[in-house]
Amino acid sequence: MAAALTLGAEGVQIGTAFLATEESGASEYHRNLLHSDAARYTTLTKVSTGRLGRGIRSRYTETLAGRNDQLLPFPLQNQFVVPLRKAAADKQQYDLIMFWGGQIAPVLKHTSAKKLFESIVGEVQGFLK
Repeated sequence: MAAALTLGAEGVQIGTAFLATEESGASEYHRNLLHSDAARYTTLTKVSTGRLGRGIRSRYTETLAGRNDQLLPFPLQNQFVVPLRKAAADKQQYDLIMFWGGQIAPVLKHTSAKKLFESIVGEVQGFLK
């Protein structure tokens, strides 16, 4: 966050860092994935919702790579994928699911939202001095 502010950003988005915490609504598998080497490999895709987003590469995202123009628009793509995603999760076929994950995932270290927030506040206070 301090680096982004130093470079002139007026704000930052911190979704992935909070998604990887125990308090998030993400599944245990997803949180563990965000803290694994797999998180180094992300892709921009519309396969999950119909809107462009960054997720961790999987067989699912790779199979549909380059076919964004063939997907349903938001929110129809998400409605179409929900039962498929649930069936894949129920059968633990996680390679058939797109898990959200930003470019920051390879350096995540916090599993507690409180500790993450305290770290962010400390970093920003240091930046503002």
